[in-house]
Amino acid sequence: RYAIKALATPGHTDSCMSFYCSGRVFTGDALLIRGTGRTDFQQGSSDRLYESITKKLFALPPDTQVYPAHDYRGNTSSTIDEEMRHNPRLAGKTREQFVKIMSELKLDQPKKIHEALPANLGCGVTTQTPKPAAKPAERKS
Repeated sequence: RYAIKALATPGHTDSCMSFYCSGRVFTGDALLIRGTGRTDFQQGSSDRLYESITKKLFALPPDTQVYPAHDYRGNTSSTIDEEMRHNPRLAGKTREQFVKIMSELKLDQPKKIHEALPANLGCGVTTQTPKPAAKPAERKS
């Protein structure tokens, strides 16, 4: 049996969660390997993300395995200790430095962001009216 501890880690969005279980933490888009989730849309906040990571995730045991939602360089895991020491957005950085780094990222908007954000905010439910099914073609005898 496993006990899973839910950790509210807002910042990437206002409702981000991480989950700790048996020496592993699943960080979603809050803490990535040598990076963090972006904070420039969907109620993101660099201040809140810094607080979530430094006060909650970095408070876990140093050997805790970190499993982010994804990694663009093909890495699958890290540790809390490695991220505390080597994450370029966080290692040795103050809150003010982190907020400045995040504000200067100048990231492109993700593709399909205008469809994804409303769906995310509505837990997958959109207000779009589905198109009616096409009528079957009539056969002539």
